[in-house]
Amino acid sequence: MEQKWSLRLIRLAAIFALLGTYLGSHMSGSGSYEYRPIHAHILLVGWLSMFAWGIFYRAFTVKSKKLVVVHGWTAILGVFGLTLGMWFYNINPFNFSNTFTMVFFIVGGTTLLISFALFIVVTFMINQKEEMKN
Repeated sequence: MEQKWSLRLIRLAAIFALLGTYLGSHMSGSGSYEYRPIHAHILLVGWLSMFAWGIFYRAFTVKSKKLVVVHGWTAILGVFGLTLGMWFYNINPFNFSNTFTMVFFIVGGTTLLISFALFIVVTFMINQKEEMKN
């Protein structure tokens, strides 16, 4: 299970890395920095956090497979939700209502926060014999 989630998270991290660096190059070329917070969060939670979680799952065996799945899905939904919500809230390209953009942003961020909390639990549920080898 961990190997499957490791690869899934690392692949998504690579996609977010490309998207984040593209946004950075777009801002630099256009001289407009309106995407700066979105760019930063795509790289921090989309690229860095997902990559770190993927490497963790490659290196360790977790006792609770269900917890791996729940963490993985909250991570994916949270990263997408936070970054899209931030885009909707700050740029509002589709003219959504302020209430919708705020709720989308908050739900995405909260889901990501839950994912980080779950990851703390995951780190305490690794196979201890494997931990001793490393």
